[in-house]
Amino acid sequence: MMESILPFLPGFAIAYGILLVGASSPGPAVALLIGISVSQGRSAGLVTCAGIATGSATINVLTILGVGLILSQAAWAMMALKFAGSAYLMYLAYGAFRKAIHPPPITAMAVTRQSAPTLVAKGYLLQITNPKAIAFWLAIAAVGATQGAPLWVIAAFVSSMWVLSFGCHAAWAFALSASPVRAAYQRSRRWIEGTLGAFFAFAAFKLATARG
Repeated sequence: MMESILPFLPGFAIAYGILLVGASSPGPAVALLIGISVSQGRSAGLVTCAGIATGSATINVLTILGVGLILSQAAWAMMALKFAGSAYLMYLAYGAFRKAIHPPPITAMAVTRQSAPTLVAKGYLLQITNPKAIAFWLAIAAVGATQGAPLWVIAAFVSSMWVLSFGCHAAWAFALSASPVRAAYQRSRRWIEGTLGAFFAFAAFKLATARG
């Protein structure tokens, strides 16, 4: 079984890298996690992370199914999808470089104390209704990491991406719930965003010039 997954590992690695770096860029999910972790504790933040990761997995599955449908209808569609994904990654690079020049403050989203099911639902709904998250996962789908893969490989990809999404957001919940860490991160935003911008630009180039 391990031998049959080897051809897909390079695509997996690229997808992991895009998700890892993308999750490092603060957005609505991070603002929500800060607010929940500060007001309700880190355990509540981790519960919310499960909802966010499940929302990511939902979009992941839908984009994989959508890409598969497109490819079954027209071979040229993959090239169009790759260029669309590359364009979005360039947009992310532009946004990161802009934040590096003028880093915005990190503020917590106002929340009230809630139950675990409500926190999961809040994280899930935030993620699946976020247009940027949907476009981001389309960019990952354009890598074609699971193209032609058997079902168990696709399941392994979706599961591992869930774990990575949860881990990235959990790190935010732990780290930025502490005001000293949040302040230190704010001071380093220029360098962090600049690095993110460089990665997104590189990923966009690799995606646009990839064969197949």
